[in-house]
Amino acid sequence: MSALSAWFWNERFWLPQNVTWADLADTESGEQYPRAGHLLYAFPTALGIFAFRLLFERFIAKPCALRLGLQGSGPRRAQPNAILEKVFISITKCPDGKHLEGLSKQLDWDARKIQRWFRQRRNQDKPSLVTKFSESMWRFLFYLYIFSYGVWFLWTAPWFWDTRQCWYNYPYQPLTQALYYYYIQELAFYWSLMFSQFTDIKRKDFLIMFVHHLATVGLISFSYVNNMVRVGTLVLCLHDASDFLLEAAKMSNYAKYQRICDGFFMMFGLMFVTTRLVVYPTWILNTTMFESWELIGPYPSWWLFNGLLLILQVLHVIWSYLIIRIAYRSLTKGKALKDERSDIESSSEEEDTALNGTKSVHTTSSNGANRVNGHASGGQWSEE
Repeated sequence: MSALSAWFWNERFWLPQNVTWADLADTESGEQYPRAGHLLYAFPTALGIFAFRLLFERFIAKPCALRLGLQGSGPRRAQPNAILEKVFISITKCPDGKHLEGLSKQLDWDARKIQRWFRQRRNQDKPSLVTKFSESMWRFLFYLYIFSYGVWFLWTAPWFWDTRQCWYNYPYQPLTQALYYYYIQELAFYWSLMFSQFTDIKRKDFLIMFVHHLATVGLISFSYVNNMVRVGTLVLCLHDASDFLLEAAKMSNYAKYQRICDGFFMMFGLMFVTTRLVVYPTWILNTTMFESWELIGPYPSWWLFNGLLLILQVLHVIWSYLIIRIAYRSLTKGKALKDERSDIESSSEEEDTALNGTKSVHTTSSNGANRVNGHASGGQWSEE
């Protein structure tokens, strides 16, 4: 273990030339530098955030949702049927024509009735609008808070106005209390998302979102350990700038305020594209790649850090394209921006599929939806 630890914390990988971990020890004057052990405090903080979230959703978000007229109960449950239940669990959740024909003969049921049963069965375990609204309201509150905190903190930070300050005297840049709180709060929040993902609304991109949260935790931790926290705060604040707008759009969508939803989504799209395609490359990548090269020069973890930031930029381009396409379709075709990753399928009889082929299948499920910065996107706007 000692050999493994020595290999992992190799100074020649993490730090510039002629800098050692001993150089970054706490000074007699009381100055502190980021240390890997500090990151452990994110775990109890994450548990505290998760506990606060449960209380917030129960005593604040849920009453707000009910006051707005959202339904607290989930979809109508399918009537008990042992044969159909066995098929649903062990064979298929969406029977094709062949299965429908066989079940229709076996139960002496009309095919449309069987389809309706399977749709209700798929829906009955899905969350109510109150649950989804409460989840979005919590995220809206935290994203708005952490973005406001980031702006408040960075407004007086010299590197916010001159990014070259991120690299002057690097890595001998003392850790301030406000900066430490900012980093730990961000890290703890994403740890809490990893915890809560197993109890939150289950969606099709569960694994993708888990990897996304894990990568975010890794990037935050990585930049903290090698003391790239100054530029790290810029990256964090920039990425928090649009998240609360999307959550506001989702809440409006659940509450059936479609015009407000469309307005928030348009603001989200504008903010997202501006920060990711304009501000990020000209402000963040410029300082991490060129200004840092000029002031401190490259070293192994520098290459890795910039490589990850460049990969992030590629994702920004993809996500921005999807958002622009959604907005364009909405404006040109007059379609309302709709949550395409809805967890509730339609239950109206008009959307049933008849076996005789005179009607086609209509559902509001979102197979093949694409992610947009941790937010899914298909032909219309989608939720995280």
